[in-house]
Amino acid sequence: MNIIGPELLIFGVDDVAACKQFALDYGLTAADEHRYVALDGTGIEIYPADDADLPAALPTGSAIRKTVYGVAEQADLDAITAELSKDREVKTLADGSIEAVDDLGFVLGFMVTQRKTLELPAEAVNAPGAAPQRGLNITAVSKEDVGTPRTLSHVVYFVPDFPKAEAFYRDRLGFVTTDRFTHVGPFMRPAGTTDHHTLFFIQTPPHMQGIEHFTFHMGGPTDVMTAGTNMVNKGYQSFWGPGRHIFGSNWFWYFKSPFGCNMEFDADMDLHDDSWTARESMPGADNSQVFLLQYREKWAPMGPPPPGAGGKPPGAP
Repeated sequence: MNIIGPELLIFGVDDVAACKQFALDYGLTAADEHRYVALDGTGIEIYPADDADLPAALPTGSAIRKTVYGVAEQADLDAITAELSKDREVKTLADGSIEAVDDLGFVLGFMVTQRKTLELPAEAVNAPGAAPQRGLNITAVSKEDVGTPRTLSHVVYFVPDFPKAEAFYRDRLGFVTTDRFTHVGPFMRPAGTTDHHTLFFIQTPPHMQGIEHFTFHMGGPTDVMTAGTNMVNKGYQSFWGPGRHIFGSNWFWYFKSPFGCNMEFDADMDLHDDSWTARESMPGADNSQVFLLQYREKWAPMGPPPPGAGGKPPGAP
C-alpha cells in the first residue's frame, strides 16, 4: 500500500472564527470556506462542532474528526478497501475517497493524493570545510521573510492502548516503526514516504484520547524561527520550543491553538528506509530534545547588557 502521508485533517470546533484566524496567522492559505492549505495543497478543514455532515466525535470530544491519508493511485485505495473490509465497514464516498474507523475509534480517510510537487529552494548553509551552498553575494535572510508551511508533516494522538494502535497501522496499513519511547509509544511512517514519522502515539488514560498536536514542514530552521516569532508577536502562546528533537532530528516550535491541541512548526526531519533499525529510549527531557531555546524580544547591544546576558549576574557585588 503506497500511503504517502497525511493529506487533510478535518476538525469540528467550537470557535470556528478563532480557528480560521489561527490557520491564517500560522501561514496557511484559505482555499475555500473550510479548507486551509500549505504550499503543496495539503492542509486542514475547519467546521462547526455540530456540523451534521462530520463523522461523529470521539467520546472524549476531541476536535479531530477525520485524518485523511494520500495514496499514490487508485490501486492503493482498492488494496486498502480489500484489507480493511475483512473486519469493518469501508465506505466509498462521492469524491472517490474511502472511509473507515481504526481499532481505537479514529476515523480515517484515504484518497488519491492531490498534493502538488514542490520545486523550491531549501535553506542553504555555508560551513568551513564544505563547498559553499550559497554563492557569493547571496544573502541568507531578509527582514521580509515570513516562513510559509510547505506540506502537512505529521499528526500525534493520545491513545489508551498504544500497542493496539501500533499493531493496526503496522499489520493492516503497512506503517513502519522508526523509533519509540518506552511505555509511551512509537513513531511511525507509511510505505510511501521516507519521513522519520507521519504518526506518533502517546499513551494516556482513556478520557484523554484525541489529537495532541499536528504540524507542517517548513523550509528550514530559519523558517521555524521566523514563523514562530510571528506567532508570538500576534499574541499566541508558545508551548514548547524553539528547539531540536533527537528522534527525527527536526527543529520544532509548538503553540497552543483553539483546535484544542497544540500546533507545531517543524523543519529538517530525518529520512529513513527499510534498512533503518528503530531506536528506543525512556521518555523525558534529555531524550526529547538535544537543546531547547527560550524566546525573548529583540535586543541590541547598544548599552548595558540585559540581566543574565553576560558579565556579573544581577545583584552581584
